[in-house]
Amino acid sequence: MTIDDRPNIAAPDDDPYLWLEDVEGSRALEFVDRQSLRTMAAFGNLEFERDRDALAAIYDRTDNIPYVTRSGGLVYNLWKDARNPRGLWRRTTLTEFRKAEPNWEILLDIDRLAIEEDKDWLLGWTQPRPGSSRAIIALSRGGSDAVTLREFDLDARAFVADGFTLAEAKSGAEWVDADTLLLSSALGEGMATTSGYARTVRRWRRGEPVEGAPVVFEVPAERMAAYCSTDDTGPVPRMWFADRIDFFNQSFWLGTSSGPTTKLDLPTDVWLEANNDWMAVKLRGKWTVGGKTHAPDSVLGISLSAFLAGNRDFTLVFEPGPRRALQGFFWTPGKLVLSILDELRPVFEICTPSAGGWTRRTLTGLPDIGVVDVGRLDRHEAESNGDLLASVQDPLTPPSLLLIEGVASPALLKQAPKTFNASGLVVTRHEAISIDGERIPYVQTGPATGAGDAPVYMSAYGGFGLAVRPHYNSALGKLWLERGGTTVQANIRGGGEFGTRWHDAGRYAGKRLAHDDFAAVAADLVKRGVTRANRIAAEGGSNGGILISNMLVRYPERFGALFCTIPLIDMRRYTKLLAGASWIAEYGDPDKPDEWEWLKTYSAYHTAISGQKYPPILIATTRRDDRVHPGHARKMAAKLQAMGYQEAYFYEPAAGGHGYGKDNRERAGFVALGYSFLREKIGWVDGSA
Repeated sequence: MTIDDRPNIAAPDDDPYLWLEDVEGSRALEFVDRQSLRTMAAFGNLEFERDRDALAAIYDRTDNIPYVTRSGGLVYNLWKDARNPRGLWRRTTLTEFRKAEPNWEILLDIDRLAIEEDKDWLLGWTQPRPGSSRAIIALSRGGSDAVTLREFDLDARAFVADGFTLAEAKSGAEWVDADTLLLSSALGEGMATTSGYARTVRRWRRGEPVEGAPVVFEVPAERMAAYCSTDDTGPVPRMWFADRIDFFNQSFWLGTSSGPTTKLDLPTDVWLEANNDWMAVKLRGKWTVGGKTHAPDSVLGISLSAFLAGNRDFTLVFEPGPRRALQGFFWTPGKLVLSILDELRPVFEICTPSAGGWTRRTLTGLPDIGVVDVGRLDRHEAESNGDLLASVQDPLTPPSLLLIEGVASPALLKQAPKTFNASGLVVTRHEAISIDGERIPYVQTGPATGAGDAPVYMSAYGGFGLAVRPHYNSALGKLWLERGGTTVQANIRGGGEFGTRWHDAGRYAGKRLAHDDFAAVAADLVKRGVTRANRIAAEGGSNGGILISNMLVRYPERFGALFCTIPLIDMRRYTKLLAGASWIAEYGDPDKPDEWEWLKTYSAYHTAISGQKYPPILIATTRRDDRVHPGHARKMAAKLQAMGYQEAYFYEPAAGGHGYGKDNRERAGFVALGYSFLREKIGWVDGSA
């Protein structure tokens, strides 16, 4: 077969492997099965089976932390283990949860439901109605984002006969009252945006066909999505509506269940959170308001009623720095909690607004290198008493779950078990210098000393303003670190580690710069004498799949092996595949010639050519991923092999969604297979050279 890899701006369907985009097509599935069998034959050996079983046993441990949220005074958890691979949805009291072995009330056995209905069910999400025994449950087939909605009675522990039921679609639902939902769903003719998400919000009454539910809010089809949320924190119930213009821009309306009434006079690139009569907005760009100019990434606070009356005298609640950036914020009764990275150190500030000004305090005793997550214990703000949950971990310390009640000191609720031997290992920070002189931080975990040929596992993400943080990874710990290997997590541009400037530098045409950052870290490891290039293995998934495919074609000499998972790769057709159109604000629009000019430089599907010394690569995806189309991975593998690269391998299980498996064993198998491949291809088998 002649390989035609030309990017055709006039005819993007001119693709010799277009048939692999037919997810369930017989020809495509024949390719998938043949390729997956080839990969398993090569790497699914006894060592792989031992690793998979060891990792599955870790994921299935009975002493793992059962993470919870609270609703109606009870804490809820979805628990998975070897006996319940799909999960048990269950609840108990907080008092009972504090015990070493709590007594749980089982609400729904997902494994039993899947057998009874002969469906590949997983629990997607739940939406309980405050003060009621009713909830909306989202069931996902094999982990897909599209879900089936059903009404569930928590006290009866059963689905409600003739209750709310909605066929499979990308959907969300908010309770208005016992008999009414506000439905954001792509189900129905004309109800989906070009990104595949809900274009409307409908007021759906019990017993009414969803087709007849009146539309109370809608956005143009070219928008990313429409959605709404309930707010019971004010003196009267209110609804927030949002027109999600793209990934980083949206317009907000305040209204009632009958629809929006007031559009907020705000820039579209802000994020808004409100509680009672207070509002906080996080800026993405510079904003001049009330006679003051506020820098990007600032957080501003104001009385909501005063703002609606025309007041623009905002209080500066958070001021960013060059390497100090907000990662998130949320309200708990009367308080705004800010999550900050300051030189990559986790910082949490609790701000209290009042008519006389805002006060703040900082949570103390947090680690310098590690991950701290703080969030509300209660699902619904109106039910909250201000209790917070905190999870603390680092690469060598398993998570601790802490309860922060009011202003009390954190109290330990649960401690995750140690799942690998960390003796002799250290965690250190370093910086590489990228191609343009920017300092690129990375965290290295491994033996304190080495001989200069360490087997290194590298990873990064570099997209959508999301920061990567050094967490406790049981898989890497057991299958890499415990055997004497070293891991490296790079904070490349495109992420949110240092705010909008860091993200924007690795966005659009800057995506190549983010890839240069990763290659610079690989080179720095060699320069520092940690390892050699052929001993470096790298993994990246989703947006990180663009990264790994570009390491293959742009920096092949710096890596010994690559693991490319659930990847985005074909940047010519990505906007035409599933949710791809929603990412134009991150990458650009390939249908615009000037934007295709930069996109084609990091579309590895088009830039890969024959005759190069590419390192071995395993490209893996899942068939039920309805976010990033599996065609990306399939087509790249097919093209590489047709060009003569027999060290290009492919793997695709039938389920898993935008993840590595639908249950713990499948997830363990996906990971163990990838690590088995990486270890073999860098010449490191059974922990030896």
